[in-house]
Amino acid sequence: MNSFSKVFAILISILLLYVFPISATFNQQDDVSELVALRATTSFVDAVRDKGFITPTMYNDFLQAIHATGNTFDVQMEHGQKRYIPVYDDPARPDTFRNDYTVQYDKFYNAQILPVLFPDSAAGKDDPKRRYKLQAGDTFYVVVKNTNRTNGTILHDFLNNASSPQEKIFIPYGGVVRNEDD
Repeated sequence: MNSFSKVFAILISILLLYVFPISATFNQQDDVSELVALRATTSFVDAVRDKGFITPTMYNDFLQAIHATGNTFDVQMEHGQKRYIPVYDDPARPDTFRNDYTVQYDKFYNAQILPVLFPDSAAGKDDPKRRYKLQAGDTFYVVVKNTNRTNGTILHDFLNNASSPQEKIFIPYGGVVRNEDD
């Protein structure tokens, strides 16, 4: 019975002296990574909303900033464009305009944005053709989430004998484009 108490005391002391401080450190590291990713995401999105375009340099700097955390991320961009389409009784005759418009919402995602930024041509990274342009009033959103299991998540799952969701860092951010620079 006495040896059982000693083994139990040793296990508790190991937990208190080593495992919990390591767990707290890993959780703090995850919090810092989330703050770095949040800052980079808000800076990138706000720059796009203020300038009205995305350049390859802006996008690469953003990716470099979030990957500096040591995590891997899935970055999804969405550009929303609102268009007003005039309504005609007969589209072939402009004099049949009904004084009405229909609203059409177009959405553009990574599949449409990235080929503009990184075309299959020899154009330089500062070439204006490699700018993805938005208009004032459009919307621009970015969702960033980690794709790796962080050390904090792994240790938490080990200690709790559970399985947490893989994404610990999830950052949705965006808004309306405020300006169009040329």
